[in-house]
Amino acid sequence: MQALLLLMVVLLAPEARAEEIIGGMESRPHSRPYMAHLEILTDRGFVASCGGFLISQQFVVTAAHCKGRKITVTLGAHNMTQREPTWQRLEVAKQIVHRNYNSSTILNDIMLLKLQRRAKLTHAVGTVPLPTRSAFIRPGRVCQAAGWGRTGVMKPGSDVLREVKLKIMKRKACKHFQPYDHNLQICVGNPRKKRSAFKGDSGGPLLCAGVAHGIVSYGRTDAKPPAVFTRISPYVPWIKRNQKGTDLPSFSAVLSSSSSSSPQVSSHKLHASVTAIHLPTEANFP
Repeated sequence: MQALLLLMVVLLAPEARAEEIIGGMESRPHSRPYMAHLEILTDRGFVASCGGFLISQQFVVTAAHCKGRKITVTLGAHNMTQREPTWQRLEVAKQIVHRNYNSSTILNDIMLLKLQRRAKLTHAVGTVPLPTRSAFIRPGRVCQAAGWGRTGVMKPGSDVLREVKLKIMKRKACKHFQPYDHNLQICVGNPRKKRSAFKGDSGGPLLCAGVAHGIVSYGRTDAKPPAVFTRISPYVPWIKRNQKGTDLPSFSAVLSSSSSSSPQVSSHKLHASVTAIHLPTEANFP
């Protein structure tokens, strides 16, 4: 039973390193100007990566499990090994983790990043719209995910941005993920298709008709679909309140009201990928 639980879930957290797109294709350079690449210095001393997406000139949305000691956001990128004039490297001033984020159940896996300075909007850097609070993506819809995560279980992260079309599934397809809350999460990816988000894609968007409806959260360690995404619509009021600066807490204050420790990975395995390790003895951290 314990072995089955370990196989079942793969989270995309910064303590390990984010996941990549499997079964997709390389995106046309700068065709997704809202995409953000997050470089994270974790509390454990790892350098990890996640995805995210720009919703205004000063705010990026990502997964709560991508929190860390320090985060640097790169906008306007396609190939992360080839710096371009389009790049904008911005430090994060505040990491606003949802106060109900649970690192054990991975519910409320959403975080808002306030940038130290506003991004300059260009052809390569732009924003993506959020859904209305009442929006509810139904099973059967085909949406898209994008990221720099792994393209296979034993493969490294992708240098270039990749994208994949994924089908929204009924809740029963994710019944093996417990707990799974269909009101707060989306079951994504046809089990009969070899298409999925994987390590390194955590925090990236799920786009349906050009609107960001989901956030890559977690999935199986063998990368077989479906995977679980955070449903954005229930959190739209929370996002708007924090954008306006209403009771905007510091990172430490947010952690004290949610989770003060690194994500626990008993039955859930984080989807982030380690890019550099300061402590060799922890090289096997998920």
